[in-house]
Amino acid sequence: MSERRIDEIAASNRGLNYGDGVFETMRVDHGGVPLWSRHLARLGEGAQRLGISLPERAFIEARLHELCAGVDTGVVKLLLTRGDGGRGYAPSVDAPPVWVLSLHPLPPRQTALQLHACNTRLATQPLLAGIKHCNRLEQVLARTEAQRAGCDEGLMRDMAGNVVCATAANVLAHCDGRWLTPPIEHCGVVGVLRGWLLEQGMLEVVELSMEALAAADALALCNAVRGILPVARLGARSWRTQPAVTALQTALAKDYPMYSNSVGLT
Repeated sequence: MSERRIDEIAASNRGLNYGDGVFETMRVDHGGVPLWSRHLARLGEGAQRLGISLPERAFIEARLHELCAGVDTGVVKLLLTRGDGGRGYAPSVDAPPVWVLSLHPLPPRQTALQLHACNTRLATQPLLAGIKHCNRLEQVLARTEAQRAGCDEGLMRDMAGNVVCATAANVLAHCDGRWLTPPIEHCGVVGVLRGWLLEQGMLEVVELSMEALAAADALALCNAVRGILPVARLGARSWRTQPAVTALQTALAKDYPMYSNSVGLT
């Protein structure tokens, strides 16, 4: 694929017009990106499903190093679109993909979250489930709901009412001594930190209802920017600080010390 630098995004860019692309939002710590190999794998999976070419890994990593060198803390976003195209859904067969790197401040620290159960549901589409594609209108509507409710984050369910995720995080529920997280097979995003927790044997995939969340001993959200954050309230249910959450945070910080202090929502 072309590695030519451009100065601006064209109005005909398919990511702008149709959400035709994928992205990764990653934490920066002392010039590096924790969980980078997992971010790259998810980016590659999303690009493959959409049929968009990726630059070579060495090229991407060189550009990341240029942008993040000397940065103690921050957030870097990598956006990949199919490139430019004319009017209409059919993509051009020869348009080179366009990708953008941008650097942002790390969100402020937050210790416990107020979670709102959103009326906006996630539509079922297994072809897009798991990847971070650029069409995030469901999450935009859900986060707007949460803001109007005076809450920090929005809990999202599928059309059948099963818990899937938060608008920008995966859901963790501590039930009967086990940490559980919902499956991401029909909708939602497979978080890279969620994947790490599963690989470490700290988490199990189980379908979760709203009733199961209300009965949980503890509730938390996780993503690769914020780490693991406890939930203090969901509807009428509230939780005080639970040792199970602290233990999970401590286990994560052992391998990734930058997550020893949780940060707020983006």
